[in-house]
Amino acid sequence: MNSELLMALDMLEKEKEISKEILFAAIEDSLKAACKEHLNKECPGRYENVLVEVDRETGDFHCSYEREVVETEDDVEDYSQQISLEEAVKITPQAVPGDVLRTEIDSAEFGRIAAQRAKNVILQKIREEEKSSVYNLYKDKIGQVVTGIVQRYVGNTININLGKADAQLSEKEIVPEENLRLTERVKVYILGVPETKKGFKILVSRTHANLVRRLFEEEVTEIGDGTVEIVGVAREPGSRTKMAVRSNDPDVDPVGACVGQSGSRVDAVVAELRNEKIDIVEWDENPGNFIQNALSPAKIVAVFADPEEKTAKVVVPDYQLSLAIGKAGQNARLAAKLTGYKIDIKSETQAKDAPGFRYEDYLDDEEYDEDDYDGGYAQETYEEAYEMTAEEMAEEEISESGEE
Repeated sequence: MNSELLMALDMLEKEKEISKEILFAAIEDSLKAACKEHLNKECPGRYENVLVEVDRETGDFHCSYEREVVETEDDVEDYSQQISLEEAVKITPQAVPGDVLRTEIDSAEFGRIAAQRAKNVILQKIREEEKSSVYNLYKDKIGQVVTGIVQRYVGNTININLGKADAQLSEKEIVPEENLRLTERVKVYILGVPETKKGFKILVSRTHANLVRRLFEEEVTEIGDGTVEIVGVAREPGSRTKMAVRSNDPDVDPVGACVGQSGSRVDAVVAELRNEKIDIVEWDENPGNFIQNALSPAKIVAVFADPEEKTAKVVVPDYQLSLAIGKAGQNARLAAKLTGYKIDIKSETQAKDAPGFRYEDYLDDEEYDEDDYDGGYAQETYEEAYEMTAEEMAEEEISESGEE
């Protein structure tokens, strides 16, 4: 032990983020093992109670073993734990029965083989602690976005180098038709760091909806300071994402904050996602308003939402039906996922044919003229708009029959 070793331990602590105290403990354990191995060659089982102490400041170490002093040789039951008074006074003249006698061991006698074993134990401990340090580092990053470099393809899995460890991007976490080139820098979302028999592995994703959330958190200052809040994200990776936001400050437009000046903020996220389309809509506590916003860019005539059943019927102008539904139903599907409502979209013509439907009653104008359409809508429960209640039907039947 000397100053060079202490400098080496300082370097390991800084570069590999391994606690120096852990390394000292490993050195003590390794020296203890080497000492016991050496001493027990001559007297097997006699030197089990070996102690090793390393001075943290100087690097000096002392090896010893402890035994309890007993009256006579006949009282010795375990030579590794006890010593007779007759033998004890030869080492320490003042010894008396009941004392714990500590005997120093000359470490120079360990020999080259024992020293090599001690070195191997230390190196093994360093490797274990290094792996543990890396594991803890990325375990704390679960749910975060990190930047990595595409390293190699292994079957259908892509290895992403994160700097101190490699992560696995499995086939199902790769965006369809996204071609990641070797040495390319990409941002990935850390799903988990499960332990295996061979150590641990880092699982990452490019398809997770929270990847979009975290990217906006990085780009939008207002999200970072809590002024703007991301309420929900619905995503179909590689194609389109809808994100709902709200502001905790009435003077801040949440959508505008996320879009940025001239679209700079949203464009940065779109570029990272390889031109995936992103719709940013404003969240509203009124489910009808929220559903209308979620179906953007389609224009809405009326929304009839049932908060208890989590269902909604939406009426759109005939010429907006395909836009509201979207290609292969994508716009409606994402809106449903974002709002949590099962959404049934009808054109005005389809809605007028529905039994008992009276959606004009809920429009801003008394008479609805398609040419004067200005996007007005109303939010009511769909039972009120699509069907008459049992009481209303009974009243109507009484009225028609002339009964009071």
